[in-house]
Amino acid sequence: MTDNIDSSRIVTASRDIAAGAAQVFELIADPAEQPRWDGNENLAKAAAEQRVRAVGDVFVMTLTNGADRENHVVEFEEGRRIAWRPSEPGQQPPGHLWRWEVEPIDETHTRVTHTYDWTRLTDEKRLVRARATTSEKLRASLDRLAELVERQ
Repeated sequence: MTDNIDSSRIVTASRDIAAGAAQVFELIADPAEQPRWDGNENLAKAAAEQRVRAVGDVFVMTLTNGADRENHVVEFEEGRRIAWRPSEPGQQPPGHLWRWEVEPIDETHTRVTHTYDWTRLTDEKRLVRARATTSEKLRASLDRLAELVERQ
């Protein structure tokens, strides 16, 4: 059996953060907090009261260019994992996925892995931006998240 997944279309970065897993996860699972630590400089704002709780949830984010995105949650384990597929409002997601995995190391340290997976991306207009999403950009989000949570 051959694996047809193009690993060049999966970008990942990890970092250990000096904070508890629940505290870190809360900042990731609350869309209103995401613009504070977005290393892609792409997120402008999200309305309050959209905290993700389950697969099937959809939260709306406004991008820096003013466009809204619906984010369809496709993976969720409270305190551990969250992943969503963005789409234009009312449209099917074009196939890229953002995933966050939170792994407690001990009570006050957490390993966080951020993944951008565009193996199923079908929208040709989005390919340039997808290729520009590097592990360094993912790491920038991790660094900002760490700075934010370590100050709390």
